[in-house]
Amino acid sequence: MKQINTLVIGAGQGGVATSEHLRQHGIEHIVLERGRIAERWRSERWDSLVANGPAWHDRFPGMAFSCDEDAFADKESVATYFEDYARMIDAPVRTGITVEAVTPHAGRAGFHVQTSDGEFDALNVVSATGPFQKPSIPPIVPDAAEVTQMHSTAYRNAQALAEGAVLVIGGGSSGSQIAAELNDSGRDVYFSIGPHDRPFRRYRERDNCWWLGVLGIWNMDTPAAGTEHVTIAVSGAHGGKTVDFRRLAERGITLLGMTSGFEDGTLHIADDLKTNIAAGDDNYRSLMKAADDYIERTGIDLPPEPDAWDIPDDPACVADPIRSLNLAERGITTIIWATGFKFDYSWLHAADALDEVGRPVHQRGVSKVPGLYFVGLPWQSRRGSSFIWGVWHDAKFVVDQIAIQENYLEYHQRRA
Repeated sequence: MKQINTLVIGAGQGGVATSEHLRQHGIEHIVLERGRIAERWRSERWDSLVANGPAWHDRFPGMAFSCDEDAFADKESVATYFEDYARMIDAPVRTGITVEAVTPHAGRAGFHVQTSDGEFDALNVVSATGPFQKPSIPPIVPDAAEVTQMHSTAYRNAQALAEGAVLVIGGGSSGSQIAAELNDSGRDVYFSIGPHDRPFRRYRERDNCWWLGVLGIWNMDTPAAGTEHVTIAVSGAHGGKTVDFRRLAERGITLLGMTSGFEDGTLHIADDLKTNIAAGDDNYRSLMKAADDYIERTGIDLPPEPDAWDIPDDPACVADPIRSLNLAERGITTIIWATGFKFDYSWLHAADALDEVGRPVHQRGVSKVPGLYFVGLPWQSRRGSSFIWGVWHDAKFVVDQIAIQENYLEYHQRRA
């Protein structure tokens, strides 16, 4: 059995950041990755995906992207960035190794870690598996239905789909980009939208990420359990443009409310489309109002943008929404579920580590289980926690706690 001080699971942005801070503290560690570094960016995203934040923002402090700082890096560039970063810090990453089980030792500190490449005895374990672990598809349309169903992680491009119309379910960033891409390819697209926030991409010559920073929104405290997930429709596609569902409808996309049921080949659609769109508009206006107030308060010189306040009239599909949708009659052959992810800690065999629905129990990434830590969780310490820059700062805090524990143990050993 191999002995190690700290074992990090996952070599995405969380694992690479954790390795950097562990190295700075001189803590022996290893990073295990089941695929390649930043694997999900490469093999679980569609071909045209780009980052949702500009390159000046979505990065670690120690390295800039090679593209223009205001550009939105494509997925291959993001994966290469983390590979280059891991090489720069000489991160001890071992790829192609799956962690199968992590079990606390009985009667002593540390964990037994079973992997596809043997066993480890680790004093500390850091789970850096991130928030995008297990695709979530609501059990609405049965597998036996005569339509191809896939999660957004399986979508690659329009050409790879069967001929016919496509239904995209989920009005966040992924659903919005995929629906627009399919429409651009000439497909008939139906787009089911639930409650969401819809911030602007740019306003008064500054990107949304900049505004969230100066307004203090990135640093919002972690909300109460169960209220932390908000679907956000923002995109870096085509150089970064504000998501506007009404204008998508003008381009030929048929907007729908939330998909609520399925029977005899027909989807049942909730009567909430107009409400969802209006609430997104309110979020859009409130952020612009906060930006305007900031400019007035600080006297910063940024030009007004009155046209941004113009909201188009409701298109026909919003004014008179569809409440039922027969898939065959509409020629729909594919459903793409852009409905997010669930946590999957089936490998973690530690009492009190997870709550009743399988989410980590932690305080800023520090588990109730001694020696167990998490990095890369949504709202781990603030709203920005699951973003690239936020992960780096959360990883620093977690590793600082590991270092503090190391000092306590060293003191105990000296006094023993």
